[in-house]
Amino acid sequence: MRRLGISAIQVSDRCPQCARRKLVEDADTGELSCSRCGFVVTERAVDQGPDWRYFGEDEGDKARAGAPTSITFRDMGLSTVIGNPSADASGRSFDSGMRSTIDRLRKWDSRSPAFGTKEKNLGLALPELEKTADKLGVSRAVKERAAYIYRKALDRGLCRGRSIVGISAAALYAAIRDTETPRTLKDIAAANNLEKKDVARNYRILLREMDLTMPVADAVRNVNRIASQVGFSERVSRKAIEIVRITQEREISVGKSPMGLAAASLYLAGVIEGEIRTQKDLADAAEVTEVTVRNRYKGLRADLGELFGLAETDPPRGYVSSEASPLTG
Repeated sequence: MRRLGISAIQVSDRCPQCARRKLVEDADTGELSCSRCGFVVTERAVDQGPDWRYFGEDEGDKARAGAPTSITFRDMGLSTVIGNPSADASGRSFDSGMRSTIDRLRKWDSRSPAFGTKEKNLGLALPELEKTADKLGVSRAVKERAAYIYRKALDRGLCRGRSIVGISAAALYAAIRDTETPRTLKDIAAANNLEKKDVARNYRILLREMDLTMPVADAVRNVNRIASQVGFSERVSRKAIEIVRITQEREISVGKSPMGLAAASLYLAGVIEGEIRTQKDLADAAEVTEVTVRNRYKGLRADLGELFGLAETDPPRGYVSSEASPLTG
């Protein structure tokens, strides 16, 4: 037992029985008692700090016991289950009648984890959301945000009459847009085996009914993703990011699709660095049309060609006359 300081005692540091300042606390039982007369002042004091346990031979190696709470779980990770031991806390074995009762309670506890339609809905939707997020490789922050959006949608009755998978996919896409994670609507639809238009419709419902405001997508965040798909080098990616930054500073990117601008910037950077890829490959990677890439490229070359030493009619480095011109694809 260790002697407590005055700051650790909430009401008084004197024993109510003998009025002596001899109060000590037992760290194992949580009892606060008088070391002179033995009077127990309080018992089972609650430790408000984290639950630490010792593992291994070294008692200095402490580890946090239990998983942290998370909004991605139906019960926030706070539920309990009836375990399998057939003995009470003091180690005495149950008799046959009590063992039968415990088995029955354990069975009903496992069969009824939820107590209402909302809990059952969350029990189906949140694991589905977690599975889709793992397929897309998004961060924990995106999962937490998606779970929050889905819970709010469920509270407002937006899930009634609609597919649980569809609303959870829309909530995940809303979280991806909100955190500016480079994932597309097509990626969400493919991960859930849904039609792209269905996910888009549910996403618009969430935006309209929940008054969600999404940030404007940044083309820079999509450059590396597109570059990796078409096989551009890191040098071309850095040049494309530089081009996008310049268009933003000069306000050339206003009103332009972020994905189309990223693809066109990569195409222009490839022309500058001598790494040629077709506009079709870039359009497929960015999920835009070839016409979009071509038009954005023409605009970028007209506005920035002189800055990078390119005339509007100059062929790219490594250009072969028998191949298609970079202005025409």
